[in-house]
Amino acid sequence: MNIDNSIRLYNTVKFLKAKQIYYRLYYLLRNRSRKLVGLQPLLSKNSNATILKLEKSIHITDCYFGDREFKFLNLSKTFEDHIDWNHHEYGKLWTYNLSYFDFLTQNYSDKHLELIKDFISNLEHVKDGLEPFPLSLRGINWIKFLSYNKIQDKEIDDALYAQYYLLFDNVEYHLLGNHLLENGFSLLFGAYYFQDEQLYSKAKTILLEELEEQILRDGAHFELSPMYHQIMLFRLIDCINLIQNNDWKQQELLEFLTQKAEMMLGWIKVISYKDGSIPLLNDSANNIAPTTEALLGYAQRLNLTTQEMQLRESGYRKFSTDVYEMVLDVGNIGPDYIPGHAHSDTFSFELRREGKPFIVDTGLSTYESNARRTLERSTVSHNTVEINGQDQSEVWGGFRVANRARVIHLKEDDNFIEATHDGYKSDTIWHTRKWTYKSNTIVVEDDLNKTAQAIARFHFHPDIEASDILNAFNLGNNKFKIARYKYAAEFNKEIDAYVLEVAFSKSLKVEIVVP
Repeated sequence: MNIDNSIRLYNTVKFLKAKQIYYRLYYLLRNRSRKLVGLQPLLSKNSNATILKLEKSIHITDCYFGDREFKFLNLSKTFEDHIDWNHHEYGKLWTYNLSYFDFLTQNYSDKHLELIKDFISNLEHVKDGLEPFPLSLRGINWIKFLSYNKIQDKEIDDALYAQYYLLFDNVEYHLLGNHLLENGFSLLFGAYYFQDEQLYSKAKTILLEELEEQILRDGAHFELSPMYHQIMLFRLIDCINLIQNNDWKQQELLEFLTQKAEMMLGWIKVISYKDGSIPLLNDSANNIAPTTEALLGYAQRLNLTTQEMQLRESGYRKFSTDVYEMVLDVGNIGPDYIPGHAHSDTFSFELRREGKPFIVDTGLSTYESNARRTLERSTVSHNTVEINGQDQSEVWGGFRVANRARVIHLKEDDNFIEATHDGYKSDTIWHTRKWTYKSNTIVVEDDLNKTAQAIARFHFHPDIEASDILNAFNLGNNKFKIARYKYAAEFNKEIDAYVLEVAFSKSLKVEIVVP
């Protein structure tokens, strides 16, 4: 490892919590020692399961089509003779999705039961699917499926019970964030299904601690991805469904979970556009999480209310008129110790005109640690300013961030917002951006404290033509060019679109006319 990589690694690790470092080392050494002595995980554990009462949850999308045909992340695979539960052709996230068993929410069929049995028969060979994250999601999906269809099957229950103790033994304290929350949500389902005090105690501890930390005061999930917010809210409402409809533990967590869910409902309602879609900020993509409309409907069926929330601690702001909606980012990139879903996008924004996307985030197409992933997280791919060819925040390795931009000044009023970040402090440069809102125009002003080679970029939806851009932008005498980029509103889907690049050295004023 060269000196630059060592510095970058240090600037990444220094933000981790001691707990994360401890558990990384602990799990590494423990697993190596178990491997040396040939200790294998228990794949079946004698259980006494209880069919649960549950209101119908949310079905997101069909992903199983019979005859061993699956489609996840816009990539299809038909297995010939048998299902390879470790299939890696499309990357680890696709393999994860295969083992989530989300397809159990489709209309019941005997094929679904056969798939569970097939997975169990191959448990000793399963690799990624026995990691705690997919195990957590699969546990909830199996329990919901078995309970909805009143299926009591000793073989399935015993296999599931063993998997829950595998999860219990490998809770993701080394990662924290949404992974740990998923573990907690699932352990709660497992505790109720098996009426297991040990699982319940662990679930209760995780949920009380993590929801208190991870849900900000404005209702946002602290990783600041609208997509992950929807996913975490979905899981939280599922747990409320579980507790409301089952008397075990006398609903002791219900009030706390309800409070957090109603805050989260308020945030997602505010951040979503009028058509219900979300801004694709940080790691966000379409057709992964339940929609805002579906979440609000699910919550209403459980008699949850939506709190009135105002965007603050999340660092996002939203401004709307009769003709446009704008969401902008004037906050830090997220929790220091888990920025894996963060992008180098300080002062980026999205703009909709008359309900249609105009200026957009470039999106998310992959979680693979490759050049495309690095590009999608970089400053170049966001509607902000790149200075001296560098990123504001040093994103690398797929899910890592070393040095990162901090917002050091914020001023706002009814018709403007102004903020400064220090992402280029190594060059003693501070970037200030000001948005001024008018009825049918938006003025964006960028200022640097000293001259540099700066480029402001504005990325457009694929439906926007170059002529639309020229008609909407007043650039004064500044040099600009209209180039092409790849827009990715979904995983593994890239569409050609335009990006406007405006060069400046110290200050820039751009007026956007919104018809």
